[in-house]
Amino acid sequence: MMRSFGSRADTVAVDEPLYAYYLAATGIDHPGREEILAAQPQRWQDVAARLTGPVPGGPAVFYQKHMTHHLLPEVGREWLGALTHAFLIRDPAHVVASYAKVRGEPTLDDLGYPQQREIFRSFGGPVVDAADVLRDPAKTLGRLCEALGIGFDEAMLAWAPGPREEDGVWAPHWYAAVERSTGFGAHDPAPVQVPDRLRPLVEAAQPYYDEMAAHRL
Repeated sequence: MMRSFGSRADTVAVDEPLYAYYLAATGIDHPGREEILAAQPQRWQDVAARLTGPVPGGPAVFYQKHMTHHLLPEVGREWLGALTHAFLIRDPAHVVASYAKVRGEPTLDDLGYPQQREIFRSFGGPVVDAADVLRDPAKTLGRLCEALGIGFDEAMLAWAPGPREEDGVWAPHWYAAVERSTGFGAHDPAPVQVPDRLRPLVEAAQPYYDEMAAHRL
């Protein structure tokens, strides 16, 4: 989705701006930790001020890609009211299977489902399911843009491969498939294989997903 929105001529994108704060606050050792801590502000207040202040160049759209688990309880929520929210959801089985490839024992908080539902309940906004995006990118993104009050741009459907300026310094650890992509991949309806030890995590995340999926475009 960041590639899609970043392909618009009227848009500036920012990638996970609270990542360094999250790592500093939790002490968690993620791939590229030291580079991330050096690349971003480590106080959430500084990040919030940047995200709600003037944007260089004055683009029509300032796309902020957030990971909801970065919003730890100590992070104030008032500043979120200055933003327009949209929510990308994904079936928990797919999320758990994907995340486990990089972090072997993810937790519910790692996945961000409770935090995403909290933000949705507090501020609202359109919801899109990743599977719907893959099934019909033009239709789903068109509905999303309409719900956000911005025009749909065909440039959102295809892009050149390779890294982007807005990619975080963690891209070498996480974005190999993204950098190879030139558009949205095909939807694969086959059930995903989740390790038995992680099935309880899928079951714990399912109610959060189901609640938001009921509101998807």
